[in-house]
Amino acid sequence: MPTSPRTLIRAAALWAAVAVVAGCATPSKPVVPPPRLVVFIAIDGLPQRQVTAYRDQLAPDGFARFLERGSWFSDAHYGHGFTVTAAGHATMLTGAYPHGTGIIGNDWRVRETGELMYCTGDTRHQYIGNTTKQLDGTSPANLKAETVGDMLRRADPRSKVIAISGKDRGAILPGGQRGTAYMYMGQSGQFASSTYYMPAHPAWVDTFNAEKRADYYFRKPWAPLHLDAAYARSLADNQPWYAKGGALPAMMGVDQPKPDGAYYGSLLRSPFVDVLSLEFARAAIAGEQLGQDEVPDILSISLSGHDYVNHAFSAESRLSHDHMLHLDLMLQSFFQHLDATVGRDRYVVVLTADHGFMPAPEHSKSQGHASGRVSGSQMLARINTGLEQKFGQPKLAQALSASAVMLDRKLIAERRLDLPAVELETQRLLQAEEAIAVAYTRTELVANNSTSAPHFQAMRRAFFEERSGDVQYALKPYWMHTSTSAVTTHGSVHPYDTNVPILVWGPAWAGAGEVRQRVEVVDIAPTLAQWLGVPRPPMAEGSLLPVAAR
Repeated sequence: MPTSPRTLIRAAALWAAVAVVAGCATPSKPVVPPPRLVVFIAIDGLPQRQVTAYRDQLAPDGFARFLERGSWFSDAHYGHGFTVTAAGHATMLTGAYPHGTGIIGNDWRVRETGELMYCTGDTRHQYIGNTTKQLDGTSPANLKAETVGDMLRRADPRSKVIAISGKDRGAILPGGQRGTAYMYMGQSGQFASSTYYMPAHPAWVDTFNAEKRADYYFRKPWAPLHLDAAYARSLADNQPWYAKGGALPAMMGVDQPKPDGAYYGSLLRSPFVDVLSLEFARAAIAGEQLGQDEVPDILSISLSGHDYVNHAFSAESRLSHDHMLHLDLMLQSFFQHLDATVGRDRYVVVLTADHGFMPAPEHSKSQGHASGRVSGSQMLARINTGLEQKFGQPKLAQALSASAVMLDRKLIAERRLDLPAVELETQRLLQAEEAIAVAYTRTELVANNSTSAPHFQAMRRAFFEERSGDVQYALKPYWMHTSTSAVTTHGSVHPYDTNVPILVWGPAWAGAGEVRQRVEVVDIAPTLAQWLGVPRPPMAEGSLLPVAAR
């Protein structure tokens, strides 16, 4: 279908306006009409190193579409210091660091009450047709920055922004204030939205859920795609430090007599939750008619399975290697679906991740790295012991919250202690810990006067004054906090956690080839805004991604 003159005029005018709003020069490339559909894909917990590690085993049109015919940024990073799922998903389409989005972690402590606040928790709203627990994510109320989708819908309310994920935060945060989020329900195997977005699901969602597609995988195995020799570069199954179930093939629902909450939840640690998410995305494209007219739409999909696999077995495992290859085939099938339904030259795909992954400490030790695990509760107890010795008052440190020590300011005031002095002693005690690389006080972070100090800038970007603790800290490389649910994790300032893929396909907008220049995830939102012909989100701090040219 030819592009209408009205669309071309609108695109040219809006792009010119964007150049003024963004404070940048008029783009050197000729103005092209906006894509009919932006497909934004986040693969939860995918480090950049895994994208190229198995390049010789990729399908012709999955990740290879980006690597061979699209543009990809091999030195792409997060610029903030606490690299966790919520902070990353909030950054992706706002273009803002946590100090702008307010999403400093997956959760944090409320200073006044000490209670846990979940990043997308909002007790005013409930899941539609599914049970809602107290800390479940139901709205973007805690998100303090607007997304590209918010700007698109502000420019033209006819535009649709649909966000889908296996995790509530993976859908709600990229969806922004004006989009519509759907998330996988681990208790029912359905996808549901919340009453923040609508009172009841549209018919296409009810039809999808009535098909009970999650039940299809009951008593079916996650089987490896290749023979054992193909996984020689990865760690073998059943390492002693793996979580339970650390071998392939892995049977789904083997311990359940019938599909139930335990079974549906177990699909999150497999390729099947991602298959379901992409099936739901296909249903959304049809049900919402995404990309079918001249008004641009956004479809955000966050695939959650890789994060669960890596937490349980590490990115170096055969299970993660195989999961990556399953994702590759899923993407190939999904891209072919987009080609057929939207049109190969009418959409753009951007793929990134919310964080990378550190190797498991046991593996790091085997490679000669100093590494280990530190108990957060024991570290907090040691800090309180040190503070009591200095100030004569127990329990001055209230909690650990989003990679920071939160002090009990009320108690400090009641005892007429000097708060900056307590901060400094807490900093000193933290820096004496074997696992701690650096620590900075609230006073330093607010003043922003130590910009050349190690990791200070990254930690300043992770600091939101109203929500963050009083002394932010970063762990040394290859160290992690002890967890009852994770063999390894992420969240650090180190490259294994910050270096994530940014892959783009859409030759009319992005060009083709590898870009080795360092870029950041905050650069995605301004770039998409320009391609869509809308102003960049007001809090966006990034630059335009450079155009790849072979």
